[in-house]
Amino acid sequence: MTNNLDSITVDNVVVEALIDRAFDEDVQSGDVTTNAIVDKTQQARAVWVAKEQGIVAGLDVAKQVFEYLDPLVVWEPNVEDGTIVDEGTEIVTLKGRARALLTAERIALNIAQRMSGIATMTQKFVDAVDEYSVEILDTRKTVPGFRQLDKYAVQAGGGTNHRMGLYDMAMVKDNHIVAAGNITEAVQKIRNSSPEIQVEVETVTLDQVREALAAGADVIMLDNMSIEQMNKAVEIIGSRAHTEASGNVTLDTVKEIAATGVDYISIGALTHSVKAFDISQRLTYINNH
Repeated sequence: MTNNLDSITVDNVVVEALIDRAFDEDVQSGDVTTNAIVDKTQQARAVWVAKEQGIVAGLDVAKQVFEYLDPLVVWEPNVEDGTIVDEGTEIVTLKGRARALLTAERIALNIAQRMSGIATMTQKFVDAVDEYSVEILDTRKTVPGFRQLDKYAVQAGGGTNHRMGLYDMAMVKDNHIVAAGNITEAVQKIRNSSPEIQVEVETVTLDQVREALAAGADVIMLDNMSIEQMNKAVEIIGSRAHTEASGNVTLDTVKEIAATGVDYISIGALTHSVKAFDISQRLTYINNH
């Protein structure tokens, strides 16, 4: 689990496929409004302006969106991903073919506004627990196709990435426990099958915590437990495994949860209920003569 922007690689193949899909969805045969009104030789300058305070993320991806239509677009960011901006901040200026700036605008903004919204919300949670030695985690509750971008945005907000997918960490949940018969058997089957994989076990009772600890789980999730239960679970586990609190965590409850001494707090809302960060694009046409 990591929490810096250098530690997650956003695969350019994934980004290119995402942009291809977005243009196919939104533009298809062409932007009928822009193409009818704006001359294909017309140049323009655009400025992205923050309409609220928050953290910016996704600028490199947004740049690629505009380059998809105008490879010669001039892109001049005034801030970097992970920067806190105030309302009214000019985030980036760009210059290129007016048609490209208009047609690509919504796709670019959709991506950057989502990523910036995730970063901004993550930072609020991180700030709320800054007096504790706890890390704020994301989850797999991401938009299909956006996982790398969503998790990158969490890092931009100071959060930590949980597993990227089902392939890089084992997580034993209630249905797995039923299938295996018990927690001990479930953990042992994973150890036999993939001994190099880190194993996390989701628990809802203190008896399950004890069984997961005895089974040798690397991480024990305390799912939807009360503060009293979490305090007891952390005491039982000690330093023999990492602890993760999860389940309906809000800005109102996260500090009290952090005070229990858990190592991690995972929050699905960082990505599944994100509010887009408000950015507007202001465009000025340039005299071609």
